[in-house]
Amino acid sequence: MTLAIILIIAAALGLIFIIRITVSQRLQIAPASLAAQIQPIDIGAFRNLVDPAEDEYLRRRLLPAQFRSVQRERLRATATYIQTAAHNADLLVRLGQNALAATDHNTADAAHQLVENAILLRRNCLFALLRIYVALAWPNGNRAAALILHRYEQLNGSAMLLGRLQNPASPLRISAGL
Repeated sequence: MTLAIILIIAAALGLIFIIRITVSQRLQIAPASLAAQIQPIDIGAFRNLVDPAEDEYLRRRLLPAQFRSVQRERLRATATYIQTAAHNADLLVRLGQNALAATDHNTADAAHQLVENAILLRRNCLFALLRIYVALAWPNGNRAAALILHRYEQLNGSAMLLGRLQNPASPLRISAGL
């Protein structure tokens, strides 16, 4: 029964992912409009949610039922951060693709790096969300999102580099609280 539920959830998320990619590739939006749609993520709060030491602290301080309840809330919050990271990665892929045609070699290289990092992050977000939704049934830990946090920080660096190369007056920021 549990396996069937997991497979149904995975299939539904996969379908949503495929539809979202198909629709997003059809919509070509101006780069300035894309940058305005980015939702910065509070890296400090995200880091706190995925910190194993914080999980262990809560496990020691709370009764098991309380811990599971708190952990489920933390997992839901983490899923929200990951969905935002995936959304931002999708926007950055399109921004980077628009910048690939730049005549400046440094800008084209930065755009290429940004696209690669954003595609990798977007894929990792899908798998992390699957793991988080499974973990909601058995909330023991929150290890699925640690890789997303690391990749998002890398993507932030790539986005800032491309933003500085394209418009030094107002660099692109996808993170808050650094």
